[in-house]
Amino acid sequence: MTLLERSKKILADCMGIRPGEQVLIVTDDGKENIGRVLYQAAREMGAEALLMQMLPREVSGQEPPAAVAQAMKSADVVLVPTAQSLTHTNARIQAVKAGARIATMPDITEEMFQRGAICADYGEVERLTLRITDLLTQAKSATIVKEGHTLRLNLDGRKGIASTGVYKQPGQAGNLPSGEAYIAPREDACDGEMLIDGSMVGVGRLEEPLYVEISGGKLRRISGKQSEKVAFLTQDEHSATLGELGIGTNRGAVLCGQILEDEKIYGTVHIAFGTNTSFGGTNKADCHLDGVILKPDLYLDDKLILKGGEFVFE
Repeated sequence: MTLLERSKKILADCMGIRPGEQVLIVTDDGKENIGRVLYQAAREMGAEALLMQMLPREVSGQEPPAAVAQAMKSADVVLVPTAQSLTHTNARIQAVKAGARIATMPDITEEMFQRGAICADYGEVERLTLRITDLLTQAKSATIVKEGHTLRLNLDGRKGIASTGVYKQPGQAGNLPSGEAYIAPREDACDGEMLIDGSMVGVGRLEEPLYVEISGGKLRRISGKQSEKVAFLTQDEHSATLGELGIGTNRGAVLCGQILEDEKIYGTVHIAFGTNTSFGGTNKADCHLDGVILKPDLYLDDKLILKGGEFVFE
């Protein structure tokens, strides 16, 4: 498919746009071409299309300009192809509360429109994602095990969130491409150590694993090749907070160095440091940085869910 054809398919199959709806495209200088093609697709499908372009944010989780945030609240549908993620921002939260259907597309590339996660069977993705989301909501704890390293997370009282890639009802939101179930752990009750060996926001695809040490819900130490790029996380307690546990559910996703796709890889786990107020947490930071763990073992309470990156169900 051409970029325009794929954009129309996304707008129809994932967003369910209808003629006359206000469809807002929020982009930045780095993703201008993708933003313009999505705008053209929405216009040709009969929507009241709008395009807003801003300067790239410095880090994922940083708020957009106030004018953008206001426009997001007024639209029926919002697509956000930007260099940094607006997923975990107050702007996105408030727009969802106002009823907007939102797909954030942080660091999306034109190549990603042609293969991988965005071409998946989203009916299958939706079914698995909802099942894993229910398991997260029911669990009081999670344990990740990889190569002798163990990280324990307290999930008590927190609700799982489904990012299915299908956002056709008012107030539904998530990434595109998508396929993950995620949750905000208790901010002061995660302890252990882990290897992040897939990719890391701020670094990209990892040549060597990053080692992280966490206690009291905070990142205390990070080491490994290129760890200096994200060492700032340890300098601020809000940035250092372990804010997310996510599980990838998209069979089409491939490891490419873009976290938007990498964290959706079937059978992976990712953890993120920083803000989590957009999905049930209490920590507001100026960033949200994810790291992907390949082929882990994952337990929810005492039940094995993933064994070496393969789902295990009774």
